[in-house]
Amino acid sequence: MSIVITGNPGVGKHTISKELAKKLQLKIIDINQIAKNSGLFEKNNESNDVDTEKLKEILKQEISSDCIIVGHLAPYVLDKEQVKTAIVLRRSPYDLIQVYKQREYSDKKSKENTGSEILGVITHNSINQFNEKTFQINVTGKEIQDVVNKIESIILGNLQGEDVDWLELVTNRNDLKKFFVD
Repeated sequence: MSIVITGNPGVGKHTISKELAKKLQLKIIDINQIAKNSGLFEKNNESNDVDTEKLKEILKQEISSDCIIVGHLAPYVLDKEQVKTAIVLRRSPYDLIQVYKQREYSDKKSKENTGSEILGVITHNSINQFNEKTFQINVTGKEIQDVVNKIESIILGNLQGEDVDWLELVTNRNDLKKFFVD
């Protein structure tokens, strides 16, 4: 069974996965890398579209033992039976704006990704796909090792995930237009 690390771009999936893999002595399967290596990315304006059905078939062959699977596409290309635990990393949309500026995302792409984080799209899809195996962790302002330890505790059944609600935060700050209106 595998541990899934998923979440929106910029939440720290790869950084956390590398540290967790070291600690648990597991190999990492990077969904995006497999999609790239398999020629499944198709450029579409500012984003890359992926043939998720083909990627799903490729991943069935790639995942043969315990490992860490990392990528935002996890809920769309993995079956519940392939997953022991799915961790959705969540990060404040206010922090993500800065990350996306550093990555030189366009305003449109930045809003799409922060909007997805605020609405919890990947969390929702992970819960639909992996059900009770899905746990959220708010990584905002946290040290990498603290997040890794929290994931390990969840895997061992000693800790539940967190409830993360950015919509309430953004609404209370009257910032919906900042994230959702062009």
